[in-house]
Amino acid sequence: MSVVGFDVGNENCVIAVVKQRGVDVLLNDESKRETPAVVCFGEKQRFLGSAGAASAMMNPKSTVSQVKRLIGRKFIEPDVQHDLRILPFETSEAPDGGILIHLKYLGATHTFTPVQVTAMLFAHLKDLIEKNQEMPISDCVISIPSYFTDLQRHAYLDAATVAGLKPLRLMHDCTATALSYGIYKTDFSTSSPTYVAFVDIGHCDTQVSIASFEAGQMKILSHTFDRSLGGRDFDEVLFNHFAAQFKKQYRIDVYSNVKASIRLRAACEKLKKVLSANAEAPLNIECLMDEKDVKGFINREDFEMLASGLLERIGVPCSKALADAGLTADKIHSVELVGSGSRIPAVARILASVFRNEPRRTLNASECVARGCALQCAMLSPVFRVREYEVQDSIPFSIAFLIDEAPICTGTNGILFPKGQPIPSVKVLTFQRSSLFYLKAFYANPTEVPAGVSSDICCFTIGPFQCSHSEKTRVKVKVVLNLHGVVSVESAMVMEEHGDDSSTRGLANSKMDPMDTDYVTASGSTEAVADGFERSTMQHNSSHTSGDPGRNNKASRRLEIPVSESIYGGLTKAELSEALDKELQLAQQDRIMEQTKDKKNALESYVYEMRNKLFNTYRSFTSDQEREGISRSLQQTEEWLYDDGEDETENAYTSKLEDLKKLVDPIENRYKDEEARMQATRDLLKCIGDYRMAVNSLPRMDRESVVNECYKVEQWLREKTQQQDSLPKNVDPVLWSSDIKSRNEELNSMCKHIFRSRAPNREDHKGSNQQNTSDHK
Repeated sequence: MSVVGFDVGNENCVIAVVKQRGVDVLLNDESKRETPAVVCFGEKQRFLGSAGAASAMMNPKSTVSQVKRLIGRKFIEPDVQHDLRILPFETSEAPDGGILIHLKYLGATHTFTPVQVTAMLFAHLKDLIEKNQEMPISDCVISIPSYFTDLQRHAYLDAATVAGLKPLRLMHDCTATALSYGIYKTDFSTSSPTYVAFVDIGHCDTQVSIASFEAGQMKILSHTFDRSLGGRDFDEVLFNHFAAQFKKQYRIDVYSNVKASIRLRAACEKLKKVLSANAEAPLNIECLMDEKDVKGFINREDFEMLASGLLERIGVPCSKALADAGLTADKIHSVELVGSGSRIPAVARILASVFRNEPRRTLNASECVARGCALQCAMLSPVFRVREYEVQDSIPFSIAFLIDEAPICTGTNGILFPKGQPIPSVKVLTFQRSSLFYLKAFYANPTEVPAGVSSDICCFTIGPFQCSHSEKTRVKVKVVLNLHGVVSVESAMVMEEHGDDSSTRGLANSKMDPMDTDYVTASGSTEAVADGFERSTMQHNSSHTSGDPGRNNKASRRLEIPVSESIYGGLTKAELSEALDKELQLAQQDRIMEQTKDKKNALESYVYEMRNKLFNTYRSFTSDQEREGISRSLQQTEEWLYDDGEDETENAYTSKLEDLKKLVDPIENRYKDEEARMQATRDLLKCIGDYRMAVNSLPRMDRESVVNECYKVEQWLREKTQQQDSLPKNVDPVLWSSDIKSRNEELNSMCKHIFRSRAPNREDHKGSNQQNTSDHK
């Protein structure tokens, strides 16, 4: 088996596979290591990945790219509105405030959510792996940006479910990079941790993480980010510059033409890469718009001046990452620079000034995230044995809880998982409740999350439940921040106490579960106390009441309480099931269209192949009348293919092919049987010769039978061969190779029967020898 890591970027995707010999990056159908994150809808089928990118120019308004920027987001968010102005496809606001994508498909306008489009991309990547590995896969680890909210993480998990994948973990990009960097390192100091800064400047964002490395383990100390600062923003600076220049110089408005905008953006991206290695670069595009060729020129200094606002922002998340990690720049051992947007020389200069350390490019900038995800998948999978290496990630947001709209703990404003909390983490909350109640999760600090993101995460309904002694009822709720960085309630239990003491002090005397390694207690709906206070109270009351025989007779009973979750903006089970059915229908339609294409291509190939063979290979085996009739049918089929048959069903192409084969097969059979007949004749003559040489060991009657039969077969072959030789090749043979093989089998059957019947019986011979020996004794 193989385990898989997905780096799903904003522009491209990379797939890494762990095998017994190591980690490999998978090649796609075009033998490339990166697959475009593009989904294109044609008239009757989808084009995914590389095929989608190739079709994008023909169908720009039906091509969805950069969907990573839209998944789990609200339509009215300022960043979303900025992105939608650049993207060519049509969108609208969903009833729940999300995003709907409108695409033309099968002659109608269809509506899809970003989750559905992402699922299509995941399914395509899954197909690539299964074709390459020739086995089904489901377990995987998928990379996500550290700034992804709980809703976005849920959306990724839903998309993976629709695609038939089972993510073992959603892993932060920089954490995956740090893992692929640190797991192979053997030169870390044993006396103190080694601190490394990872700066990932991708296509649309910048992420910075500080990691601590020790022997056999790594720990993420901080995650910071700028969600709208990436390579595409530098491309956009060049785009705006040349769009304004061309409007003035050539009097064309690139913004008004979708295809012209796409072409100019692609040219600006190439220009940026040229400027990374050269001091200046030209820009030339033929027939950009209104049949006008355009030319431009820019040097690196002018580009850096145009992008000065972006370059100033590079240092902000870097400085924040140091502050959150509690480190100074001189503590950083090295700075690792990765990501598709990291090759701009000015970026390296800014990072060197912030960290006082020249950035390094030890890792493959495009593949390190996928490799780290694949390694993590191998660690989590029971299939592979990987050397012990601890990966401790952290959450970049503070998550708080309310119980019935009141903080669970007044001292910390209800924060249960503070910023920097390790992933995964478990907390056990103890409440005194007698009926259904609600736990609401939210982001405690709005400045930590991206701008425009709602602070509400989800709401858990605990209950309903009933208790006989409500004043003594404790409810213990296990809250988990899981490997995906998603918060959830794993379980809820009623702890009922029964005894003679009716005092509420009994609550403090009861023991906590062994799993209560970290818990908070609450009493009532608005008041809460810290866990340390409860522990001290427990000890005090226990010693004070140890002589009370009534308390020793107390017993407790556990009852599990139902828990239901409502994710703000998330998919319901019904919506998820509907998305899964929709994906199956789309995939089936794609398969039908691919099969139809294969049949059409087979028919077209057959027409050209038979036309060539008819006047060359098969020429002597066809009569003039046959040749004319077949040529006419081939010509008619070709004309049909490029006219009425341009867009037909699979059955139509299959039927046409079968009709042609009915005409051509007799000629093809004559051609093939000539060589087969010669070989069958040689085999039969050899068989006759072999039996004639072997008959000397047979009695006279049997010998004559074999010789006579051989003579009859030989005479039959001679006569039929003479008849066949007198006929032209363009008529059906009177002697087929199958006839010769049949006579060969008949001769073999008869002769072998005679030889077997005259062979000495070894068992009888052995028995007589044993009898003679016995008589002799």
